[in-house]
Amino acid sequence: MPNKILVVDADGASRNFIAQKLLGQNHEVLQAGSGKEGLIFAWRDHPELIIADPTMTDLKGEEFANKLKQDSRTSQVPLVALSSDSNPERIKSCLEAGFNEYITKSGQAVPMLTDAIRRLLVLNGDAMKQGGKLIVFLSAKGGTGTSSFCANLAMNIAGKQPDAKLVVADLVLPIGSIAPIVGYEGSVNIVNVADMSHDVTSPDFFRNHLPEMRNWKFSLLAGSPDPELSNQLKVERIWDIVTSLKMAYDYVFIDIGRSLSRITLPLIQHADLVVLLIGTDTSTLPLSKTLLDYLKNKGVQSESIYSILNRAAGLEGLSKADAEKMLEIKINASVPYLSTNLAFANTHHQPFTLKFPNDTAVLIFQETAREMLAAMEKVHA
Repeated sequence: MPNKILVVDADGASRNFIAQKLLGQNHEVLQAGSGKEGLIFAWRDHPELIIADPTMTDLKGEEFANKLKQDSRTSQVPLVALSSDSNPERIKSCLEAGFNEYITKSGQAVPMLTDAIRRLLVLNGDAMKQGGKLIVFLSAKGGTGTSSFCANLAMNIAGKQPDAKLVVADLVLPIGSIAPIVGYEGSVNIVNVADMSHDVTSPDFFRNHLPEMRNWKFSLLAGSPDPELSNQLKVERIWDIVTSLKMAYDYVFIDIGRSLSRITLPLIQHADLVVLLIGTDTSTLPLSKTLLDYLKNKGVQSESIYSILNRAAGLEGLSKADAEKMLEIKINASVPYLSTNLAFANTHHQPFTLKFPNDTAVLIFQETAREMLAAMEKVHA
């Protein structure tokens, strides 16, 4: 069934070009040449998505977005900015006004627009509820142990769900960080998988071709092996890949580290659980507060966030109570200073619970895994 899309652009040639591309993708297209005309069409014809150039002649693009978001008829309609204005301040103000995406007119604009439409319409809602549960790991600052905790907690959850199939996907850019932890040196990674066609990367492909990390009890889709290759990543394929992974596995763990972007934000918004790693130093906590506020503004519910306080840098830093007060949240788990043990386990490519089975932190990993499973069940329900 075609989607009804409204294109608002004062430039007739640009508007017709986008309309023809959308018609070629079997969408129903409406066109408006001004902001006021776009508002009339939006409220009268009920499009499922709106593409607008915010450099309008009669309205500011930000005002156009505000009017749509404040009206019950269009408040939930996805809004994509497509503009030749690449000023970072303009991009920021448009996103804050209500645009879901901001795409700069360029040679890559059409594939980026196609990806945005797929994410906002085809992969939105019911489609992302199908298949396995999605768990995203992130942090506001590097060095908080996001990748180590993603791998170790995935392993502990696998231990509590022996019949479940798990996969860890590394979306940390510009260079992946899971493969060095688990000891994977193969050639299958997110860059070359994204280079394959949609027809190839089916759920069966992932079941049959991803390496199984036996000690870790999960399959792995490794990240980019070097920064140069990451520049070749076809980001428009990420959502196809994630939805196929969800259909192939019971649990899909995605490590994004601090790589929060327009690509990874929708994954967070659709995750069954968002695991936020928080450092105890005074420079990290304000960044974590900013990140939490941002996620809240983007519709991520507080009950979907599972926070872990990791005393990664040593014994110094704020206490759990101080961190909770500063962040205005309840921290779900607190991990003591692990000295060099976690790094030592990573260097030997072994899960912490296997390398140091008598360490008291093992109990924390196991309890955290149990709580995460319970939290996912609650949110999923």
